[in-house]
Amino acid sequence: MAQARTAKGENTRAAIFGAALDLFQAQGYEATTMRAIAERAGVSLGNSYHYFPSKEHLVLMLYNHLHELHRAACAPVLARERGLAPRLKGVVRAIVMTCEPFHEVSGSLFSTVADPRSPLNPFGADAAEMRAQVITLYAEVVAGSDARLPDDIATELPRLLWLYQMGVLYFWIMDASPGRLRTLELIDETSDLIVQLVKLANLPMLKKSRRRALALVRDIAGAKLAGPPACR
Repeated sequence: MAQARTAKGENTRAAIFGAALDLFQAQGYEATTMRAIAERAGVSLGNSYHYFPSKEHLVLMLYNHLHELHRAACAPVLARERGLAPRLKGVVRAIVMTCEPFHEVSGSLFSTVADPRSPLNPFGADAAEMRAQVITLYAEVVAGSDARLPDDIATELPRLLWLYQMGVLYFWIMDASPGRLRTLELIDETSDLIVQLVKLANLPMLKKSRRRALALVRDIAGAKLAGPPACR
C-alpha cells in the first residue's frame, strides 16, 4: 500500500511538473499561475502546493532535471576523450543540446533568472546545491584530462568553467539562428581559446600575474555569490 501511495505521489508530481512546463512555454513564466498549473495537471490547488510550494520550486526541479540529462549526455565524451579541449567542448555542447527542447521556456524565464533578487538566479543561495553539482562536473572535466595544470589553476578552473557555461547559456537563450548554430560556433571557438589561455598561464614568467588574476576572480565570484547588500 505504501509503495502504491509513493507511485501515485510521483505520478502526481510528474503531472504538475509537466503541466508547468507546458504553460511556461505557452504563455510565459510570469503569466502562469499555480492555479492554472493545478487545473492543467488535474489536481487541486492545495495538492499542487503540497508538492511544489511555489513556481520557483518547479523551476528548480527543471534545473535538476536538465542537469541529470546533461550528465548522461556528456558521459560518453568524458569516457572517450583525455584532451582538455575536446572534453570541455563536448560537455558545453551537451548542455545546450540538452536544453534545446526547453529553449522557449528559458526565454520566458530570462528576466526572472537574471534578477539578482530572484531565488532562481544561478548565483543565489537557493541555487547553491545545483551550482555545486555543475562545478563538480567541471572538476571531473579537468581532473580526467591529461592537462598538466598548476594546483592553483586546477583548483579554480572548475568554477571558471561554470561561469563560462553560464555565459554560453545566456548567449544561447538569445540565439535565434537555425539549430542554434551560432551558439555551437561560439563554443567551438571559445573552448579552444580557453584551453590555450590555460596553457599560457602555466608559463613560469606568468606565475605572479596568474596568482593575481585568480585572486581577483575569487574576490569577484565571492561577492556575487554572497548576493546584494541588505538595504538599511
